[in-house]
Amino acid sequence: MPSEPMPGVAWDPAEILRALPQERHAQFLSEYHAALDAAHDPAQFAQLRTLLGQWRLRAMAYARPGYREAIQDAIEGREEGFVRHVPAEWTELRARLGGGDG
Repeated sequence: MPSEPMPGVAWDPAEILRALPQERHAQFLSEYHAALDAAHDPAQFAQLRTLLGQWRLRAMAYARPGYREAIQDAIEGREEGFVRHVPAEWTELRARLGGGDG
């Protein structure tokens, strides 16, 4: 089980890594290193921030109780148990990323 994420540390790659389940570490690190290399070009720097924001949101989703069960329900086409819930933290992060509200 990933450790509990610290509030207000949305862009810290070490914090994101700690919040992610172990099976997601390799993918995160691969994408992070590629974005970090690209960020040496100032025109590409924003992509690094976007990537960190996306992974922070993923870490939050993976940590939610019932996440794995909900994924399995979706794979199997069971929709009756779904309730739309947007955590307050997501709204704030999406706004920072330019994704609008909720």
